Amino acid sequence: MGKKNVVSIEDRIPTLKQERKKKANRRLIVYLSIFFFLICFIVYLQSPLSDVRTVDIEGNSFVPDEQVIEQSGIAKGTNIWTVNKEAVSKAVAEHPAISETDVKRRLPWTIELHITEADHVGYIKQNDNYYPILGNGKILTNRKQSELNGSAPLLIGFSKEPVLQNMTDELDNLSESIRNLISEIHWKPSDGDKHKILLYMNDGYAVDTTLRQFADKMSVYPSIVSQLESDNKGIIHIGVGAYFEEFGSNEEENGAMDEAVNEN
Repeated sequence: MGKKNVVSIEDRIPTLKQERKKKANRRLIVYLSIFFFLICFIVYLQSPLSDVRTVDIEGNSFVPDEQVIEQSGIAKGTNIWTVNKEAVSKAVAEHPAISETDVKRRLPWTIELHITEADHVGYIKQNDNYYPILGNGKILTNRKQSELNGSAPLLIGFSKEPVLQNMTDELDNLSESIRNLISEIHWKPSDGDKHKILLYMNDGYAVDTTLRQFADKMSVYPSIVSQLESDNKGIIHIGVGAYFEEFGSNEEENGAMDEAVNEN
């Protein structure tokens, strides 16, 4: 059996003392770091360093940055920690064109506002100018255009506010992919249907339907078109059922369509 090396306690004492000293130094460094951090944080809170200097805004296209900041009530010089995120979100969302706002702090002195605007669902023509209209029925009178850019359908004949509101509600519920296929929507009430509307599509078809449950009815449009020959354009009638009628097969209907075109 080999001999074991025996280290006396006297020989180990310097090593133990050195290890204890290292541990004590590490603790001291940790405590000093925490203390220094707390001092810096208190100085930051009590000094102008924590005042709001920048308000970053994302997601807005209809409402200018300056208007969003004014709506939020956030002023430069306000302490970043006194900004009530819930109150700011509620205040900004009161703007008719804004549906939701997410507020975040980004240290040391920036407030971020992430804006969700109401969907742009159409245009209204007034006095030879075009104005965007949102899914909540709000007409953006400060965004007039002399020409259409084709980003949303033109609404024609919707002079009564309740009818216009119903139309924008339905367009807001309609999928964006189908909404982008619509060029014009004409309000064409008749004795047979007080809620009749006539649509002109970007793919060359017309749609004769009704404002009632418009979004649900138009959901079948892509599947109907997929079954038609692309060379045969005409009117797709969507009501209780759906059927297709080539242009020229119904003089009365074509006359109504010509009249609708002349209105624009």
